[in-house]
Amino acid sequence: MEQTQIPPELQPETPPPPTLSLSGRLFNVFATPGDVFQSVKTARDSAANWIVPALILIVVSWVATWLIFSQEPIRHQLSEITDQAIQKQIDRTHMSDQQAEQARAMGEKWAGISAKVGAGLAPIFAGFATPFLWGLIVWLVGAKVLKGGFPYMKAVEVVGLVNMVAVLDTILRTLLIIGLGNLYAAPGLVLLVKDFDPQNTVHGLLAQVNVMTFWVLALRACGLARLSGVSFTKAALWVFGIWAAYTGFFIGLGVVARSVFKGVGG
Repeated sequence: MEQTQIPPELQPETPPPPTLSLSGRLFNVFATPGDVFQSVKTARDSAANWIVPALILIVVSWVATWLIFSQEPIRHQLSEITDQAIQKQIDRTHMSDQQAEQARAMGEKWAGISAKVGAGLAPIFAGFATPFLWGLIVWLVGAKVLKGGFPYMKAVEVVGLVNMVAVLDTILRTLLIIGLGNLYAAPGLVLLVKDFDPQNTVHGLLAQVNVMTFWVLALRACGLARLSGVSFTKAALWVFGIWAAYTGFFIGLGVVARSVFKGVGG
């Protein structure tokens, strides 16, 4: 007995995969990022995917800044760092005693202000600029190089959702800084450095080996893979390679700048 074939146009459509709620996307990016990014790819554009994580990151970072700078050991460490930097400048430029005192007074006045202003502005940049900058990288690689054919704002949404890991990173860093009384404490190899020197190239390299940084990069690679339809390995090579390139560039630039200033001072 022949079975009646149902024409394709009359066959019931396969229901689309369920769309995750915003709260589901914000929390599931930690546990099932692939599902979250697939949902972003198939769902309508949603600015909340990058705006809400940005706002959460800013608020959490500002609270963390207040907690950190309210700690006496941290204020003392910041004062020591300022004094060492000023003393190096004094030794390099051979200032007179009067000029040295003026430099110390001015440096101490502005060091605390600049540190707090920087800590206040950095979360705004991380929250609102990072999704568009790294989103541009993901879009150029995924849509243009890997021929994924997805719109730019999808990449912005994916990178924005990854900022939820940056929120967790901020909380973890704050606990480490307060617990260890060290302004440079972070979940990485920098914990092995007893007296961290930001002008030391080796210390700077160790600071880049950070568990949370690698987690963020891995999630961006996962998002790139889902949007462009390539393997995670291929996406990770692009993401980690680009990060290593610009990180090495800025570290090298710092080495050159210090060498130039040292030569001029000498």
